[in-house]
Amino acid sequence: MNSRRACVVMTTVSNRGQAEKLARTVLEARLAACVQIQEVASYYWWDGKINQDTEQLLYLKTTGDKYQALEALLIANHSYDTPEILQLGVEAGFEKYLQWMRKETG
Repeated sequence: MNSRRACVVMTTVSNRGQAEKLARTVLEARLAACVQIQEVASYYWWDGKINQDTEQLLYLKTTGDKYQALEALLIANHSYDTPEILQLGVEAGFEKYLQWMRKETG
């Protein structure tokens, strides 16, 4: 992936307060241009059984060259032992938005 190419990083946290704090920390560090938070119902395997929780899903809009620093910040500030941190490549997008995103993570 081109280091300045857009990507979306996803992570989940257990409550809205954690989500908002994490979003602000990421934005202040300029590791994402935008963070969206959405409540989701998560079903998952953990400790050999199926669990269900309400979580907050964060979509972090950034670039490939920010991923390693963003991952490190997420791990350092996350309450989960094994947080979901996934990087999804952006194949295409509105160029004016992508330019803004690259500028803000600059």
